[in-house]
Amino acid sequence: MHAAHDIEPTTQPKPLDPAAEGWEPYVDDGFIGLVGPFWQRRRDEILEFGFVSQPKHENRRGVTQGGMLMTFADRAMGMTAWFQNGCEPQATVQLSYQFIGAVQIGDFVMARAKVQHISRSLIFIEATLCVGERIIGSAQGVWKVLKRR
Repeated sequence: MHAAHDIEPTTQPKPLDPAAEGWEPYVDDGFIGLVGPFWQRRRDEILEFGFVSQPKHENRRGVTQGGMLMTFADRAMGMTAWFQNGCEPQATVQLSYQFIGAVQIGDFVMARAKVQHISRSLIFIEATLCVGERIIGSAQGVWKVLKRR
C-alpha cells in the first residue's frame, strides 16, 4: 500500500496554444481587453470565438466565474449578429445563459453562434459553449440594430 504522498501526481494536459491552432486574437481595448484576450477564427463558413480561462477568471470554487462565461457568450453572439447585419451598430436587448458544466482554469472555451431569425430591427441568436467536445453552456439572445448617428 502506498502513502498518499507516494502517488505520482497526474499530469495536466498541455494548455492549448490558440495561435498554433489557427485562431487569431480578437483585439478590443475596452472591457473585453480587461477580461480577454479573446480569439476568433472562421471554420466552414462559421465564425468561432474562444478564450483560455486564466486565474483572473476564477471564482471562490476554483473554477471559471459564471459572469465571465456570460460575457464571452454575449460577445460571441454579438459579433455574429454584427457581421450578419453588415457591421451596423447594435445593442444586446436580451441574453439568457444556461450553465451546464464547470470550466477549469486553463481550459480553452469555444463558442459557435448561429442566427435563428432576423426581423427588420432584431436579430435572434443561439450559441453553444464547449471545452473540447464537452458542452458547458447554452445561450440565447436578441440584438437590436441601431440607427447610425
